[in-house]
Amino acid sequence: MGWWNTRWLGRDIEGESGGKPEEEWSTVYQEVRKAQSEWERAYLMFDEARGQDQIDYAIYILEAAERKYQIHLKHAKSLGLNRSQIPL
Repeated sequence: MGWWNTRWLGRDIEGESGGKPEEEWSTVYQEVRKAQSEWERAYLMFDEARGQDQIDYAIYILEAAERKYQIHLKHAKSLGLNRSQIPL
């Protein structure tokens, strides 16, 4: 099912929260950073696109990456997550 599943939301099948809050925060933080990295790569792909087909494809990938990043940020915010709470 990829990144879009109940585990992504921090819940198991029964809908309970999984693990300690610190572990969930760490996982959510990692997902935010991963989504940010994907967005940055998509931006570079768009910047280097040549020809109408490449540009169209790069726009599609960039919009999807931006939306994914926004979803992960919204989830982190809903948990009250901020960077100082992440155990490194």
